[in-house]
Amino acid sequence: MSHFTTITTQVRDVEVPRTAVEELGLELLENASARGYATNQIKGELVIRLKGPYDVALNKNPDGSYGLTTDWWLGHVEREMGAGFGRLLQLYGVHKTMIEARKRGHFVRRQAHQKNAAAKCRLRADSPVKEASEKCAGREA
Repeated sequence: MSHFTTITTQVRDVEVPRTAVEELGLELLENASARGYATNQIKGELVIRLKGPYDVALNKNPDGSYGLTTDWWLGHVEREMGAGFGRLLQLYGVHKTMIEARKRGHFVRRQAHQKNAAAKCRLRADSPVKEASEKCAGREA
């Protein structure tokens, strides 16, 4: 019996998850197998090796986005990645914003807010400072 579930995402830039995974203190493997319940495994173009017994597989969808597949059994993955991959997706958004802003010549400064797990990026250009905030609902740092 398979416990694996895939969540469709808007992750498209494969280099950005690398930096997000690194910030989480985890390892990103290429063309590996993700661990699941008992001896279940699933192949992944990319696999996030978690500290617990299960992993996350990333496989490209026909539209170019990546699906995130894992075994949610007993909350092992949720403890490391947040509900619905919240921590990973939040960091993906932060890193993608910073990369794109720098490509456009903006100065970027990042602040983390420990109380509500929000991430704030300040972008400075020739115009006044613009702020973009992203909050991961239901998660405390």
